[in-house]
Amino acid sequence: MTTLTLQLTIDCAEPRRMVAFWSEALGYVPEPPPGGHATWREYWADMGVPAEELLPGVGETPESIVDPEGQGPRVWFQQVPEAKATKNRLHLDLKVGGGRDVPVAVRTERVTATVDRLKEAGATVLRIMDEPGMEYYAVVLQDPEGNEFCVV
Repeated sequence: MTTLTLQLTIDCAEPRRMVAFWSEALGYVPEPPPGGHATWREYWADMGVPAEELLPGVGETPESIVDPEGQGPRVWFQQVPEAKATKNRLHLDLKVGGGRDVPVAVRTERVTATVDRLKEAGATVLRIMDEPGMEYYAVVLQDPEGNEFCVV
């Protein structure tokens, strides 16, 4: 049986911007190029990727992020020429509140602090989900390229 690893790939226009934002959001770090290569582009060239398959600038700076603890999946921001056109069909939930065993007031404080930090990093708030009587609090945001995610 083979070992399964998970990589999340996000299409984007500006990998450098996305690496900076999502490193902040997830507590990840930019992934250095492997094997002593100066850049990912140099690594890919050594691996035989034809130059015509690489958009200008691709691989000159880190385009992936990794969990410094080695627990979470690698995230690769793949530069593509087309812009995001519709609502994403997959989104991330950043679960910072602590779950239903934590009082909603405490969860709200934790979510709000994270949302404030991510707004400073370039996120935009779309909506707040806090229906009366539900004992629930979450915020839907967009990253700098318009991909939706939730802080719960």
